[in-house]
Amino acid sequence: MLSGNCEILLTGTGGQGLILAGQILAEAVVRDGKNAVQTQSYGPEARGGASRAEVIISDGEIDYPLVTKPDVLLAMSKEALKKFIGKLGENSILMVDSTHIEEIPTTTARIYQIPYSKIAGETLGKEMVANIVALGALAAATGVVTKESLTAALMSRIPRGTEALNQKALDIGWNSARQTAA
Repeated sequence: MLSGNCEILLTGTGGQGLILAGQILAEAVVRDGKNAVQTQSYGPEARGGASRAEVIISDGEIDYPLVTKPDVLLAMSKEALKKFIGKLGENSILMVDSTHIEEIPTTTARIYQIPYSKIAGETLGKEMVANIVALGALAAATGVVTKESLTAALMSRIPRGTEALNQKALDIGWNSARQTAA
């Protein structure tokens, strides 16, 4: 479990919902009484182009709003993994969507390989909630937020009528990381 200052980088392609996942995570952190800064970046193509959300968490003030050395990297595409894996430190956590990423370069990071997209598509019938499955797994694996705050933040940011689907996605992701770590 991570404590103190934590830098999280959520990466993939546009349309995977990583910006929303970053916003939900940052809101959950604030609900837990910590400080958070969330920034985002996406290519001009938007859907299908490069996309990333950055979340910095701290018990104190946050002096610089951008991730410089991620403690956690969530990679939802091969391209994102290739681009950002070199930024990981020795005690970092790497979480990859094994639906799209089969090979992982050598790293000293602790690795979670979970098929977020496959889980969302096959178990929930909607691959578009893979971001929420991944967010649940990330939160469970790192302990950066409580499940209660994450659920409340999720419910405040999703479209009406999708609450049950998103809650299931979050729960499945949370449990997948718990099972992987065991």
